[in-house]
Amino acid sequence: MAIEKNAEHKKDTLFSHPMGEVQGFTFDSNVASVFPDMIQRSVPGYSTVVAMSGVLAQRFSQPGTRLYDLGCSLGATSFAMAQRAVDDCEVIAVDNASAMLNQLSKTLAEQVLPTPISLLHADIIDVDIHQASVVAMNYTLQFIDIAERAKLLTGIRDGMVDNGVLILSEKIQFDSAQVNELFIDLHHDFKRANGYSDLEISQKRDAIENVLVPESLAMHRQRLVDCGFSRVEVWFQCFNFASLVAFK
Repeated sequence: MAIEKNAEHKKDTLFSHPMGEVQGFTFDSNVASVFPDMIQRSVPGYSTVVAMSGVLAQRFSQPGTRLYDLGCSLGATSFAMAQRAVDDCEVIAVDNASAMLNQLSKTLAEQVLPTPISLLHADIIDVDIHQASVVAMNYTLQFIDIAERAKLLTGIRDGMVDNGVLILSEKIQFDSAQVNELFIDLHHDFKRANGYSDLEISQKRDAIENVLVPESLAMHRQRLVDCGFSRVEVWFQCFNFASLVAFK
C-alpha cells in the first residue's frame, strides 16, 4: 500500500498513558500521524480488505466511471483501487477529517498512478454519488448515525451504473451475548498480540464507545436489500470484523 510506504508515521501510543476521563475518539492530527500503525494493529484483516478492494475494483470498474472511497482516511483503499481500475476511470477520495486529507494530499503529490485520485473534503452524507461503478466504505458506515445509514446507502445505490458494486467493511456485533463477548475478547487478544497493553485497549474502547456503533451482519444485509441492492455477500470475516460486497 503506497500510502504506508511513502509517508512517515509513528507508532501508536496515543492511549498508552492513564488519561483520567477519556474523550471521544476523533480523527485529528494526532490520529493521522499514527493511523497506519493504529489500524494495522487494531483491525484484523485490514491489509487483506484493502488489497482485495483493489482486486474487486479491477473486476467491477467500468471505463468512463468513478470509483468512490468514502471515509478514505489516509487513502489506502483509494491507492489500491487506483492501481487496479480499468482505463478511463477516476477515484474520488472523500473524508470530513482535514488532518487525514492534508496528509493524503502530501502523499498523493509524490505518486504516479495509472488512475487519478481526486480529494473531496466533505461529509459523506452530503456527497452526490454519480456514475459510480465501485464504491468502497471500509470501516466508515459504523461512524454514521444509524438513522442516516439507509439514506446514505440508497444514495450510493442510486448513483451507481448498472452492475456496480459496494464494498462495505464494518465492525460487527452478534445476536448472542455470549458469542459477542467471545469475539470481543478475541479482538482484544489480537491487539495484545500486536503489542497493545491492557490500559491501551481499555482506554481506546472507552474512546470509541458511542462513536463507533456496530450492527449485526443480518441488519447490514437487510438494509442493503431494502436500499435496492440485488444481492449481498460476505466475502471476508475475521472475529468481529467483516466485509460485504453488494451488487446493483
